[in-house]
Amino acid sequence: MIRASQQSTGRDRMSIAAPLGLLAGLLVGLTLGTAAASVDESVESALALDDEPRAEPLAYPDWFKEPFLNLPDDHADAVGAGKDLVVYFGQRRCAYCHKLMDVNFGAPDIVKYTRKHFDIVPVDIWGVAEVTDLTGNTLSERDFALREETNFTPSLVFYDETGAEALRLRGYYPPYQFRAALEYVADDHYQRESFRDYLARGENRMVFGPADLNDQDFFDASPYNLDRSEVPSERPLVVFFEQGDCHACDVLHGEALDQAEIRRQFGEFDSVQLDIWSDTPVVTPAGERTTARAWARALGIFYTPSLLFFDEHGREILRVDSVVGFYRLRNVLNYVSSKAYLDEPNYQRWRMSRAF
Repeated sequence: MIRASQQSTGRDRMSIAAPLGLLAGLLVGLTLGTAAASVDESVESALALDDEPRAEPLAYPDWFKEPFLNLPDDHADAVGAGKDLVVYFGQRRCAYCHKLMDVNFGAPDIVKYTRKHFDIVPVDIWGVAEVTDLTGNTLSERDFALREETNFTPSLVFYDETGAEALRLRGYYPPYQFRAALEYVADDHYQRESFRDYLARGENRMVFGPADLNDQDFFDASPYNLDRSEVPSERPLVVFFEQGDCHACDVLHGEALDQAEIRRQFGEFDSVQLDIWSDTPVVTPAGERTTARAWARALGIFYTPSLLFFDEHGREILRVDSVVGFYRLRNVLNYVSSKAYLDEPNYQRWRMSRAF
């Protein structure tokens, strides 16, 4: 059973049945060079409608918490039941929000584990209902989402029994990494190590294809001196953190980067590709001498590919660190290349302003 919320008439319940054949087609269609027509249509729809509110209600499983949006009470209830609290940020017309619900929360083992260890409260990032945050401040759902910088939906923020943030997932992550995230918080690994390190020593990484990185003609060659601390560059910088045997990297290069306009826009950036596990020497935008591996670790990168955008002075503007961001690259590139961040440093607020 899936619950749906609708602001104009309150939050009602509705049943959404997702045919298993379609879900299988979506997953298979994402592999490089084998995208089915239905997947192409959904990607095109996401590209065209990324910034528009959705007509239908926000949908989520009926075992999510009723969205009274009083987080101190929700947190107290969770702690009393021996669980942690999760706030789910979603929106209408969000293909990957539906994928989270249909695929991840369509897996019985994930549902069982999640319900045992977590209470989840849904928030509509376009919503006008009032939210009381964990510190007692009251603001609208939309303003809460903006403040939390949940740029890419779905986003989930995990809070431990003290109310401290244990983990933040921005965007969609496939089931094998999502299971790891749940265990990382539920088993208190977040108190001892980063999620990146937890994933790296686990056996849960799904591998596809050759070990070599995908190449692009707009990538700059080594040596990688990205220093902008003393002398500003003439162009913005994007750093692609990738790794071998990376299915999501193949999807990025085979889908989004296969579009001529996207490649043309990246050609207007200083674009660098780094292997997160390599000892390739790098001088960071701040002028620090390090390696690709050490820099990725310092940045807390645990998902590949992750795209980090820096301005001409070496300040990080935005990062795209989940598959959900691929179909939004056009908007991200426009945001950075037009320097819209100078007037609106919050990408989500800028994106929302364009929707009305």
